[in-house]
Amino acid sequence: MNILILGGYGIFGGRLAFLLAEEASLTLLIAGRSLGRASQFCDTLPPGAQKRALLFDRNADVEQQLRTIEPDLVVDATGPFQSYGEAPYRVVEACIACGIHYMDLADGSDFVTGIHQFNAAAKARGIHVLAGVSSFPVLTAAVVRRLSRGMASVRTITGGIAPSPYAGVGLNVIRAIASYAGKRVVLIRDGRQSHSYALTETMRYTICPPGRLPLHNIRFSLVDVPDLQVLPHSWPDLDAIWMGAGPVPEILHRMLNGLAWLVRRRLLPSLSPFARPFHFAINVLRWGEHRGGMFVSVRGVGDNGETLERSWHLLAEGDHGPLIPSMAIEAIVRRSLAGTPPAPGARPATHELELEDYENIFRQRTIYSGQREASQASSDATLYQRILGEAWSSLPEPLQTMHGWVGGMTASGLAKVERGDGLLARIVARLFRFPLAGQDIPVRVAFQMQGKHEHWQRTFGDKSFSSLQGAGCGRADKLLVERFGPFLFGLALVIADQRLHLIVRQWRFLGIPLPVALAPGGQTYEYVSNSRFCFHVEINHRLIGLIVRYQGWLSPA
Repeated sequence: MNILILGGYGIFGGRLAFLLAEEASLTLLIAGRSLGRASQFCDTLPPGAQKRALLFDRNADVEQQLRTIEPDLVVDATGPFQSYGEAPYRVVEACIACGIHYMDLADGSDFVTGIHQFNAAAKARGIHVLAGVSSFPVLTAAVVRRLSRGMASVRTITGGIAPSPYAGVGLNVIRAIASYAGKRVVLIRDGRQSHSYALTETMRYTICPPGRLPLHNIRFSLVDVPDLQVLPHSWPDLDAIWMGAGPVPEILHRMLNGLAWLVRRRLLPSLSPFARPFHFAINVLRWGEHRGGMFVSVRGVGDNGETLERSWHLLAEGDHGPLIPSMAIEAIVRRSLAGTPPAPGARPATHELELEDYENIFRQRTIYSGQREASQASSDATLYQRILGEAWSSLPEPLQTMHGWVGGMTASGLAKVERGDGLLARIVARLFRFPLAGQDIPVRVAFQMQGKHEHWQRTFGDKSFSSLQGAGCGRADKLLVERFGPFLFGLALVIADQRLHLIVRQWRFLGIPLPVALAPGGQTYEYVSNSRFCFHVEINHRLIGLIVRYQGWLSPA
């Protein structure tokens, strides 16, 4: 298969080329308006497929260029698709005239929905013409189909994508966003077609696959993506649909919101003239974790008339997240090579892949996903069950026993305690009444419910200290919140290596948020040894050093 990638050395085209580069049965034709840049990019790709650099100008005679190159498939990864001018489908029309398969990574709603007009012509030539072959709307549609299993109807769909600040954003992506910022966006609201304004509506959400380290609570803003117009055709009972993007750092995001409001109020005609400075800022002024994610939340009605709420969470570590938008085309190409190409016709690509197709690709990378259900947060589930969701079943049995009690429980065992030697460490340890250093100290922990919270009373020898644990909400959503006097800690419950790790993600003093970089640290985890529940708690601070470390085992009474 000869694949011509227009914009093949750009952000999305380049990532697609990287995903397919090791497939020996392919020839990748990396094309653009700079033959030099295309050649340099080909040299960076791993071995496997044949690579050729080509000069291609989509504003020239596209059909003649295609007849000269004779590819089997054209992938348009240029954009911005919102600004293709008076003849936005010139590449599509040329592919149909030449009998060449076509796919694109279009993110423009009108462009993707308009592809239907070529359906009859594409079928007559026996080729597939697929638009919007990217995360929005292919992955979102696949996720909604998974989440809606067992639902008689789907009423609301909410989703969002949160790229890593280090993902690298192309100028054409910024141009697309700038072109519609503050402009009208067509969507479903209150059960009928309505509209809002891009980047002027916001919501907050925490992306957290069960048992994984969540992203920090993120601000999402409404974006104009094909899902808003395409998904209602598959779920006609929708009351509402909303899709957002959560770029970070948040301060830049808020500035973009403010400028979008100026466009909405007609104080600015458009943000398009600011695309280049936006591009510079978002690729230079960046900090935070090199992690990204995505979520899709669905509310519907079950066969028995009950309301069902489910959400799907994706987390991508490091450089693997930016590859996800190009994975849909990769998956379709690999299925074609295996003998199952898409059916002829022109359409949005919302039904070409299922979530299983994505999951097969995710497993090859540090990309994790999981599902949560509101019923798992019911009153009969314990605190840790509600937070861990479907990951609860992967906990070793002694850990489930320790966190699966109802009403109250007492456990006892032995512990080793170490204390920091510094003056500040001793003062902090005394304030929190942490135990004194020693070996084989009898330890007793009493668990008791206080409303919706768990009260933990820890007694080492004759010294006791306590805390109150509960499920976080708001910016602490999906975290375990533990209170020690005036201090409140938001802890992520992460399952790794058969251990349950408790990781500080936020903290407050008298309700005032404090910088996470200044929070107490240290490894804290629970595990099983000799079939017993064991614990390892370490509290230190970068300015103070070790405050206390205690480890040992407990057995329920």
